[in-house]
Amino acid sequence: MNADATSRPGVATRAATAGAELALESFRTDIATETKASDIDVVTQADRDAQARVIEVIESEYPDEPIVGEEDDALKTVPDSGPAWIVDPIDGTTNFVNNIRVWGTAVAAVEDGEPVGAAVVLPALDDSYTADREAAYLNGTAISVSETSEPELATVSPLMLWDVDNRKQYAAATRELVTRYADLRRFGSAQATLSLIAAGSLDGGFTNLVSYPWDSVAGVHLIRQAGGTVTDRHGDRWRHDSEGLVVSNGAVHDSLLAATRGIDNTV
Repeated sequence: MNADATSRPGVATRAATAGAELALESFRTDIATETKASDIDVVTQADRDAQARVIEVIESEYPDEPIVGEEDDALKTVPDSGPAWIVDPIDGTTNFVNNIRVWGTAVAAVEDGEPVGAAVVLPALDDSYTADREAAYLNGTAISVSETSEPELATVSPLMLWDVDNRKQYAAATRELVTRYADLRRFGSAQATLSLIAAGSLDGGFTNLVSYPWDSVAGVHLIRQAGGTVTDRHGDRWRHDSEGLVVSNGAVHDSLLAATRGIDNTV
């Protein structure tokens, strides 16, 4: 990554790395879990500690700037103007508590609601995805989205988990994917999935849901800087408050928009 360590992209990387390294100390240990909005929405002390560490690094360079975060009393909405930071200390907490290595710390720097730097650090996999104002990188090497152009050869992902009372749409999303594409993957971490799309390991992903900014903004910046396409469910440019999130290498994007409409047609 070419960004200076004190620039916004550089601080995003340092903060995500620090949070991820702290969380890794608790991975595969006997750590207690709690539930939040539902029985499948879990949180641990490692989430809280990692978020505090991320915030500490950000505030060392950019004190008093708004921080949007998943845990505790951090802001929950992204300001429309000025600089801000978006933090997910452990994206993929269910994987984390079940000893699955696909989880990470995500940090995005935004200006006027638009990302200008991002990092998704997956410490148990020893992978660090970053993006500045110029490009996207995996472990410091520039990456780009895939070149797959035929949907029937593409591997895609449902990006988010539909709530337990909305499983008809989850089933519809899965049906759309298995009937249109070569295969699907679901990793249990939206930011890890978006990072894999940026790196060309997957060809696209979609949801008709409004995504939380801490689950999406960093990965969206990675995909854009890697040459991919990111829209809402209608095909318009995606923002942190958009309805639906459709991401791809560009070549299979129209197909993914059609698949999203297939979820909407669920009765």
